[in-house]
Amino acid sequence: MRAARIVRHSLRRPSDLPDREQTRTAEVDRDHLAAYDRVCGFRLRDELPATYPHVLAFPLAMDLLTGPFPFSPLGLVHVTNRIEQLRPVTAGERLDLRVWAADLRPHDRGRQFDVLAEATVDGAPVWREASTYLHRESPGSGARDRSEPPAASAVWRVPGDIGRRYAKVSGDANPIHTHDLAAKALGQPGAIAHGMWTKARCLAALEGELPDAYAVDVRFKVPLRIPGTAGFSSGDGRFEVWAGGRPHLEGAIS
Repeated sequence: MRAARIVRHSLRRPSDLPDREQTRTAEVDRDHLAAYDRVCGFRLRDELPATYPHVLAFPLAMDLLTGPFPFSPLGLVHVTNRIEQLRPVTAGERLDLRVWAADLRPHDRGRQFDVLAEATVDGAPVWREASTYLHRESPGSGARDRSEPPAASAVWRVPGDIGRRYAKVSGDANPIHTHDLAAKALGQPGAIAHGMWTKARCLAALEGELPDAYAVDVRFKVPLRIPGTAGFSSGDGRFEVWAGGRPHLEGAIS
């Protein structure tokens, strides 16, 4: 009965989103930070990768999406992510986090909305994030990508356990990333990498080139099957990841 209620609830076409936010104060566990750095390819240091506050805010996002909410989180597709690092943040700083949802709007395949997050230190913003999620309601028509990938500056061999390893450090244990059979039952060809792992892996590859303050936008495209091989390319503030001749992610740093 509960599953049936979730399905019926997810088929509604809501006109707005809940007007509430989730908050918490987070202190960085340096052992956890080091484990995250290793999984994503960052150097071990006291400064937080720009993607790290995402995992600190993730429990708040899940509380928001699993509370009274118009859509079931199981049916959502993460389509874009923007992170703004306003200044470097170190592991010794205490972050006040808040997360809320905004801007429900149409998409050619259904409805989309943003999950927004902000981190402050002593009342001053130091980090912001906007994750756009799609609730699919029709097949729609996607934009056509060019058929040939760019020349890769690096080739990554993505291990089959990267979904489980990233789930352990991020808290995102969605079964499409951790088990082949579960992923197939949920409409995927097999287990796929977390999009936020790939974004973090890209920033790790660019770590020596990043300024103290910047914004990084990515668009998630075709899922990255694991285990697998991916080609990474970058230049002029842009980067891409392709796998199997198809685009997985494209991003830009400003």
